[in-house]
Amino acid sequence: MKKLLQEIKACTLCAEHLPLGPRPVVTGHKDSKIAIIGQAPGTFVHESGIPWDDKSGDNLRSWMGLDKTDFYETKKIAIVPMGFCYPGRGKSGDLPPRPECAPHWHQSIFDKMKKIELTILIGMYAQKYYLGDKRERTLTATVKNYRQYLPQYFVLPHPSPRNNIWQAKNPWFKTKVLPDLKKAIQRIG
Repeated sequence: MKKLLQEIKACTLCAEHLPLGPRPVVTGHKDSKIAIIGQAPGTFVHESGIPWDDKSGDNLRSWMGLDKTDFYETKKIAIVPMGFCYPGRGKSGDLPPRPECAPHWHQSIFDKMKKIELTILIGMYAQKYYLGDKRERTLTATVKNYRQYLPQYFVLPHPSPRNNIWQAKNPWFKTKVLPDLKKAIQRIG
């Protein structure tokens, strides 16, 4: 696993498309039990090199009921985004994750992590890639029907503070989904 992560950290597969250059951000261990698949690092994470090292990460840790120590324990949690590098900025926020990363690297990563018990799919890019036509027509419907993807996958919206409006419109997320997410995380330990 260490050798593979070193290869990924040296990846330049899509360097020509990255405004800040390549800086792959991915973590994992052969004994990881939970995999988090999000979108791609933002500018703060690109700077620090630490996944989910921003307000979205604060929200995600809160949703999962974990402190930073447990969240960053790679024997517990692997963080494998759809795109490993900051993709740049678009009109209404960061660009989508680069399409090269997941097909090029994910299978190799997950082949090394045989103890994954739960994969958390955050946002539509991860859900589209991993659920395919099993997902609902909208992210909201997919998240609302999260139980149908268990026990393998737990689906979530992006924890960005920009999604606070979505959460306010969908109070069931806080009352039904998040308690079940915390239970699943605690069960795995």
